[in-house]
Amino acid sequence: MIVLCGIPTEPPVEMVTAALDDLGLAYVMLNQRRFAETPVDVEIVDGAVRGRLITDGRSIPCQDVSGIYTRMMDWRVMPEAADPVAAEHCRLWHDALAAWFEIAPQRVMNRAAAMASNQSKPYQAQLILKVGLSVPDTLVTNDPELVRAFRAEHGRVIYKSISGVRSIVRMLDDNLMARLDLVRWCPVQFQRYVAGTNVRVHVVSGEVFPTRIETDRVDYRYAARDGGRADLTPYELADDVAEKCVTLVSGLGLELAGIDLLLAEDGDIYCFEVNPSPAFSFFEYHSGQPIARAIATALAGTR
Repeated sequence: MIVLCGIPTEPPVEMVTAALDDLGLAYVMLNQRRFAETPVDVEIVDGAVRGRLITDGRSIPCQDVSGIYTRMMDWRVMPEAADPVAAEHCRLWHDALAAWFEIAPQRVMNRAAAMASNQSKPYQAQLILKVGLSVPDTLVTNDPELVRAFRAEHGRVIYKSISGVRSIVRMLDDNLMARLDLVRWCPVQFQRYVAGTNVRVHVVSGEVFPTRIETDRVDYRYAARDGGRADLTPYELADDVAEKCVTLVSGLGLELAGIDLLLAEDGDIYCFEVNPSPAFSFFEYHSGQPIARAIATALAGTR
């Protein structure tokens, strides 16, 4: 039995659900919005995890679960947790699930502890360097003078957030430089702009799915919003690069990740980050790569 946890209509969850249906694999959905109707009872007895989940009238022993896919939104913004009593119930439900995910002996995509490196991009960059991938020259600061010196040294510079909160990558142009003093309020990550081709690599329990992105924008994820283009096609990585991606993900303790690479015009390969909760549906939809199916089979232990 496979457990999916999140919002059933969210595209990645929908795709995994469809893949499980297509493969005829048994699963249950723990819908975050139905926490009040989905009791969770987990404990450790003689060193073994025991307990049960109740959903849609079914009682599922935790020991019967083969794998867990979790992609949960922040429960604090759910309308179902608006009043204080519901919020406390919701918090306890999520705490119980989070504890189970961390100690469950089954395959989990992904445990919170393994995902934690994404909360600090500078820290994650050090782990990326250890596997032999490059990272662009980077400055994290709230000092305008240091930013001016960094831009003077590198010419073209981009900026983005330091944490795991999604931000739109932008070029640091002259208009923004005129407002640079505002950076004093919050440290920002600045990087030397590197020309080349983006490749998103999804790693699913050691299996690699690279996607090449041809775009005319700095951040291809928002190219359409900016009037640009982003063309996605399957891509074949060199064996040594694919191996580095697998090693990186495995070293972080992740079962599923999206790695952002850039094949630079100078021949080097740069890595920007490792996303531990990737919205792979966008890439599967455009490239046709069977990422959801790989997740389904890995969770079932049939691959």
